[in-house]
Amino acid sequence: MKTSITTPEAKPALPASKRAWKRIEVVGIVLLCICLLMLLLSPTSLSGLFNSILDTVRPVVVDVFLTGVVGTAIIVSVIIGRLLERLGFTDALVRIFVPAMKLLGVNPAVIIPSVYNIFGDINAAGKISGPILKKAGATKDEQKLAVATMVQSQQSFSTFMLGLMALTFAGVNVFAVVLLAVFLPLVIVPLILSKVLYRDVKRVEIGHLPTFTPDRDFMPTLFSAAREGVELLLLILIPAVALVFAVIGVLDYIGIWAPIEAGLGKVMLLFNIHPETGVLSVLVSPTLAMGQLQSIAAELDPSLVVGSFVLASSGLPLSAVFGQVPVVWAESSDLSEREAMGAAVLGIVMRLATAFLIAFFITPLVV
Repeated sequence: MKTSITTPEAKPALPASKRAWKRIEVVGIVLLCICLLMLLLSPTSLSGLFNSILDTVRPVVVDVFLTGVVGTAIIVSVIIGRLLERLGFTDALVRIFVPAMKLLGVNPAVIIPSVYNIFGDINAAGKISGPILKKAGATKDEQKLAVATMVQSQQSFSTFMLGLMALTFAGVNVFAVVLLAVFLPLVIVPLILSKVLYRDVKRVEIGHLPTFTPDRDFMPTLFSAAREGVELLLLILIPAVALVFAVIGVLDYIGIWAPIEAGLGKVMLLFNIHPETGVLSVLVSPTLAMGQLQSIAAELDPSLVVGSFVLASSGLPLSAVFGQVPVVWAESSDLSEREAMGAAVLGIVMRLATAFLIAFFITPLVV
């Protein structure tokens, strides 16, 4: 006996003169109504919002990156990084770290961005190291591991030097803190993350790795490096920084940025980090934070000085974590912006935990 199979009736097609509403169109209509309402009730609100964004973005983009020392430092860092690469620095690093990474079962190229970051700039480190990781056959998990490890060290040599002065003025054993805060994480972070989260890693013998020293002549290498540095600054970093600070400008205009900033200060103190310089590292500049810290370090609790130094010796500020690092690594590696940002955020969270642990448990032993 045959049973009849009922099929759902097909929905009648809409005539060409009509079309079903999409969700984004509803959002657009709501936004349009809000803008019209603002023009009716408070005509200056929209212009005030634009001015707030402009006032927040302009000092950073123009004074810091375009005409300030940071922009110049990025270009110079790319030049120095490419020069070191041409002089065999990358291949030497691989040979040095092969034994340690073999014990962890991780591609030795994972450590290269961190070392380039210590010697130069976090943006140049990504620009140079991303292609190196791809050439070394690093998996996506290993590339994420490289990003999370890279943000454990400071992105400016001036941050490091000012931090050393602050530690000295606070009467802290500088060698012990630097060893634990700057160099030990280069091994500890890959060890933890490769076992817990980024497990798609593989042990690579030195004979299976390519050589990374380019065979171009010195002068073309330096010239192309200078051009590459300018392109990195103008086409990648400044748009990323402008986006992050534009969001801050919006939050500031609607009145919720000040409470966020105050809350960050309380979090810093909770983690044994000096509140003012800690917030400065997170939001503005670790170098500026260390400059202020070294002027008051002798008057502070040494644990607060140590915690602030460890936090500043990282991939902060947040504009780098949420803007610069994702964009640079998306351009230079196999990672998407979201993947690179996730790894960077994870690395910064680990750095915050490191700052607390060293400040709370280690400081009494090194003062």
